[in-house]
Parts: sequence; C-alpha cells; structure tokens
Amino acid sequence: MARDRGNVKKNDKVKVIAGKDKGKIGKVIKVVKNDNRILIEKVNFIKRHSKPTAQNRQGGIIEKEAPIHLSNVMLMCNKCIKPARIKMQYLEDGKKMRVCRKCGEIIDV
Repeated sequence: MARDRGNVKKNDKVKVIAGKDKGKIGKVIKVVKNDNRILIEKVNFIKRHSKPTAQNRQGGIIEKEAPIHLSNVMLMCNKCIKPARIKMQYLEDGKKMRVCRKCGEIIDV
C-alpha cells in the first residue's frame, strides 16, 4: 500500500543516494504517488525495444528514463547545496512549508 510522502514534488532538484545512478542530480519530471516512484531527468535510463507503429515508423531500440523509488533519492537544498532531510513547518498565515533541517531555509517557492 502506498504511503503519502509529500516531501518530493515536480520540478524539485533531487540527488540519487542508492542504485546504479548513485550520486547523480536531476530534476523531477513526474511523481507516481500510487507506487512511491518518481521520474528524474537524465537518470535511470533503460533501453526499450519497440515495433514500428503509426507514430514511430522506424521502430528499434529507444532509450528513456524509468521511474526510481522515492527511498533512493534525497531532496537538494538550494541554500546549502547539499542533500538534506526536511521538516514540515507552518507559517504565520497558516501555510504548510518544507524547510531544510540543516540550514532552516524554506524549500517551497
């Protein structure tokens, strides 16, 4: 069963901390909440063999990004430029924001 983990969102910068692409940094393209997976730009490439179709007349081997599990990535802080754990904090006006635990910088823009 999928657990809601609201710490990674689309267009966030994340660092891969486990797996074959460990150490790579990329931007989140898509979040698949049901499977706790995310799609990261230029990370976790797979090769797909495809038949010729109406859209793809050539067919052949296509390289594309595959989803990676949320537990294998960490959110990057913009201020301290390191992967950081986050905490949720309420502002005076009642908005819920993500905050870096190392430097206290607000991550949501």
